[in-house]
Amino acid sequence: MLRVISHNVNGIRAAVRRGLLERIVALDPDVLCLQEVRAREVDLPAEFLDLIARTGRVLSYAPGDRAGRNGVAVVTREQPTAVREGLAGGAGEFDAHGRYLEVDLPGLTVASLYLPKGARDGELLETKLRFTAALSDAVWRARLRDGAAREFLLCGDFNIAQDENDIRAWRTNLRSPGFLPVERSWLGSLSREQGLVDLVRAHHGAVPGPYSWWSWRGKAFDNDAGWRIDHQLATAGLAARMVSATVDRESSYAARISDHAAVIADFDDPS
Repeated sequence: MLRVISHNVNGIRAAVRRGLLERIVALDPDVLCLQEVRAREVDLPAEFLDLIARTGRVLSYAPGDRAGRNGVAVVTREQPTAVREGLAGGAGEFDAHGRYLEVDLPGLTVASLYLPKGARDGELLETKLRFTAALSDAVWRARLRDGAAREFLLCGDFNIAQDENDIRAWRTNLRSPGFLPVERSWLGSLSREQGLVDLVRAHHGAVPGPYSWWSWRGKAFDNDAGWRIDHQLATAGLAARMVSATVDRESSYAARISDHAAVIADFDDPS
C-alpha cells in the first residue's frame, strides 16, 4: 500500500503544538505534502526534524522568500531522484514565493501546492489567474517529462471549490473568492483537458462534502459548515490504483491541528 497525505498546517510551529507529529506517526504516510508551513528552514521545529531523521524520511522544502507566509514541503520515505521548486523551474513570476514543489519518485511525480486565495475581482484575482495558467503549464510538463511511464499526483490547498457539493453554504458564496465561475472552470479543466482525477470525489461520489476547511470562528466546524478546497488530483493510471481517499476530520473543535484537515489517499503499490 502507498499512502499519500496532504495537509495545510497553517503554520507548522502551531500545528506541532496542537499534535501534528502524533498524527503523522499514527497515520504513517509514505509521502507527506505540507502547505502553509510558514517558517524559514532554520526555524522548522526541532521535533519535526527529529521525527524525519528518526524514521529515515527525507524532507524537501521550498520556504519561499516571504517571511511568515507560504512554504510547501514534501516528506518521503526515500530520496527523490529530482526536486523542482516553482512552477517554471525557478524562472517564473511565482517561483520564489514558496507555493509549488515537485519531487520525482520511482514512476511517480508528486507536487505540493499552495494556490493563492485571490479575491472577487481586481489585482488579487488577476494574480490568481496568472498563477493557475502557470500551474496548468507546469502540470503538462510534469506529465510529459518521462512519457506515459510516469504518473503524476498534485496535492494541496487549491483555495477553490469545484461545485455545489464542495461548499455547505454554496448559495451564499456564488460571488466569493474560491467559488467564482472562472476559478471553478479552471479547476475543471485539469480534469477535462489534462485527465486528472479528483480522488476524494471519485471515492465518495456526488454527495455533499467531505469538507476540508472550516473557519476557526463561530460554530462552522461543529456544524460542518465547510469548504472542500484541499485536493489530490491524479493521472488516470494512479487513480485506478486508488483504494480510498478521505478527509481526516478531527473529532472535535478542541482537537483541531489546523483550520484545514488532512486529505489521505491510499493506493495499491504495484512494486
